[in-house]
Amino acid sequence: MTETVTLGFTGDVMFGRLVNQRQEHRPPHAVWGSMRETLSDLDGLFVNLECCLSTRGQPWGVTHHPFHFRADPGWAIPALQDVGVTWVTLANNHVLDYGDDALSDTFSALETAAIPYAGAGRTEEDAWQPSRVTVGGLDIALVAFTDNTPEFAAADQPGTAYVAIDPEDESCLERVGNALDVATRDDPDLVVASVHWGPNMREFPPPPFRAFGHWLVDHGVDIVHGHSAHVFQGVEVYDGSLVLYDTGDFVDDYAVDSVLRNDRSFLFEVEVSTAGTVERLWLRPTEIADYAVHHAFASVASWCRETMRERSARFDTTFDVEDETLVVRVSE
Repeated sequence: MTETVTLGFTGDVMFGRLVNQRQEHRPPHAVWGSMRETLSDLDGLFVNLECCLSTRGQPWGVTHHPFHFRADPGWAIPALQDVGVTWVTLANNHVLDYGDDALSDTFSALETAAIPYAGAGRTEEDAWQPSRVTVGGLDIALVAFTDNTPEFAAADQPGTAYVAIDPEDESCLERVGNALDVATRDDPDLVVASVHWGPNMREFPPPPFRAFGHWLVDHGVDIVHGHSAHVFQGVEVYDGSLVLYDTGDFVDDYAVDSVLRNDRSFLFEVEVSTAGTVERLWLRPTEIADYAVHHAFASVASWCRETMRERSARFDTTFDVEDETLVVRVSE
């Protein structure tokens, strides 16, 4: 057993549309661009899979749900395996883009590949069931849920772990609290909450989300893994835990906002002791180009670092710089 374990967290991994088309003509690993070796060197990798894995189904709700993301599992699964993806969250607003058949194919593809997931399921109970993985001897429990697209909520049909996030709503706290109770029942070394929350293209989390992030930590969560906004938001150290309010976009074909630059983000690399203490966060700048993710060039990396400092200032987060990488010391 090593003294520390490195865990990578990313925002949207969206393999559909133009990414899927581009991957028809190149090997599966090409989608990871120049990040491939860095990702492979991690002990664990946790991503938001922002699409279904299927070649079946019809676009859902075309009149009020204009974007539909679907990738061929024939290349997508090998791509996930190539860099050793440890776990994916399916709690988002695109996993049902092509209906129940495509969602069923997604479950089957991940299960056949032995890639654990959470945040969606064949039943409501399944959707809210936490995952458990072991990385470098570290026992990790993961819960995943979303406040996006209530129509996708699992109930009498397959769907997502949906909850309207409100730190003052007892029904919300009870629902999430029950999932955390299950996740922490056997005293894991580390607890992660992966949350697809809030609207698109927002640079800062709303105050209720900050309160909810703190509530999660108060109830046993060590790392809050946020995503949904398509742009990275600030990071906060709270009571020895790490809150990543939004990890932005990692791989996709999305239109790029020239100011918010949703094509730029980070690999959020967390160093954890084998006792389960979150030690440090490394922020490795990334940029999407040619429908793949790459290490950011110097000028882009500088923009990412300065923007992260600005977006984290309200949380009084302190950054060091090592080898041109921002570092947050969580445990002193």
